[in-house]
Amino acid sequence: MSYTLFRDLGTILTMRAFFFLFLSYAICGLSSAQLPSRLDRIVSAHEIPYQGISILVRELNGENLILEHLSEVPRNPASTIKLLTTWVALEVLGPTYRWPTEIYFLGDWDGRKLDGDLAIKGYGDPYLVTEKFWSLLAELRRLGLEEITGNLVIDDSYFADVVQNQGNFDSQPYRAYNVLPNALLVNYKAIRFIFRAHSNGRDVIISADPLPENLNIINRLDLSGSPCRGFQAGISFDIRDPDNGETVVFSGSFPKACAPYSLYRSVLKHDTFTHGLFTTLWQGLGGLYSGSLARQNIDGDMEPMLTWQSPPLAEVIRSINKYSNNVMTRQLLYTLGAEENPVSGTREAGIEVIYDYLTERGLNPLSLVVDNGAGLSRDSRISASLLTNVLELAQTSSFGSEFMASMSISGLDGTTRGRFDDSQEGRAHIKTGSLDDVAALAGYVHAASGKTYIVSAMVNAPDAHRGPGRELLDELISWVYELP
Repeated sequence: MSYTLFRDLGTILTMRAFFFLFLSYAICGLSSAQLPSRLDRIVSAHEIPYQGISILVRELNGENLILEHLSEVPRNPASTIKLLTTWVALEVLGPTYRWPTEIYFLGDWDGRKLDGDLAIKGYGDPYLVTEKFWSLLAELRRLGLEEITGNLVIDDSYFADVVQNQGNFDSQPYRAYNVLPNALLVNYKAIRFIFRAHSNGRDVIISADPLPENLNIINRLDLSGSPCRGFQAGISFDIRDPDNGETVVFSGSFPKACAPYSLYRSVLKHDTFTHGLFTTLWQGLGGLYSGSLARQNIDGDMEPMLTWQSPPLAEVIRSINKYSNNVMTRQLLYTLGAEENPVSGTREAGIEVIYDYLTERGLNPLSLVVDNGAGLSRDSRISASLLTNVLELAQTSSFGSEFMASMSISGLDGTTRGRFDDSQEGRAHIKTGSLDDVAALAGYVHAASGKTYIVSAMVNAPDAHRGPGRELLDELISWVYELP
């Protein structure tokens, strides 16, 4: 079944609505009898509706179905859908795939001075953080470049323009997790603002990491002696010029007891952020530059002066799955589309790659709705059955070890650090997911018996994210770990 049958989003949602309607009749008579008693007690105590739970536990590389509850029902998987996006990327792109970033000299260069423009062409590197960008510019300095007389030219045409409001998901457009994809994404377009108390006991010191040259910070914060509490430690954040995002204003009353305190926020536009950070870092490296921002598509026949390579995909997906990085995942989805689309990468093209690959591997994508590949969506859907089949197939792949290693090691790192008791620490590779009214978990549990089990579980119910869903999923992992 090709993705082309599902390409129209309206068709997807309509089919899903009919599917849910059919399933609601099918499940209305189900009771708690399908769940082990220790799980059933949690469900009953928190009054979690059984029709809002999907669980599938199966022995890896075996025929034994251990536990099944509404595993065919499509549910919102939150961030566990990152497992699907990263698995398909490993299979299609390969674990050694790297994203290039190219530098072009558009003018005469005498070995020291570039009499013209410097151009940067991006190909979607999701890991071009400040340190990597600094290293790229340091390479230019090592080539001998000292002075740029022209402008900084940006080419981000490898991805199509994203026509979407950055705050569509939760009306929080300046939160770092909401940053939209871009072929030249530097440091996720995010800044860490750090707040400290001044020694005079009256003022608040604000620093920023990184600090683009074109970002203006207005400090209207008062320092208070009140206890450290309240939303954002009493700090209000505002963008004075939302069209450009170049001026941020901090106001409110900041408790001295909270210092130091950090906020991560997305500021500026993609291109102005890159230009501002370039200016700061280049001048910090001793280079000369006083130009402006320009945009231009670089001729594909030109030879780059320098090509910077990202870390390999196998390393990148560890950041995605262990720490549930939404921005990197969305970059990856666009990359999948760009590699298959000769024009430019789009979300739709990336989704098509996922659907087509599932079909080629004999998996039925009927329960699947991929929105952005990261799970930061109210529209994403997948069944526990399909997710389990993906996890099973992944371990028959040559890249199964890289895939498993990308997940959080239970209790030890990533999103599950400190989450499980001592007996389960290090005994599972897990991807978690959480949204309002959604709690999910999927991965591999290495039981005390020596067997490995695949677990996929999703709870879509009121307040599932506030504790009841997590308690149920944690107990599920404990139960699976103790299986004979």
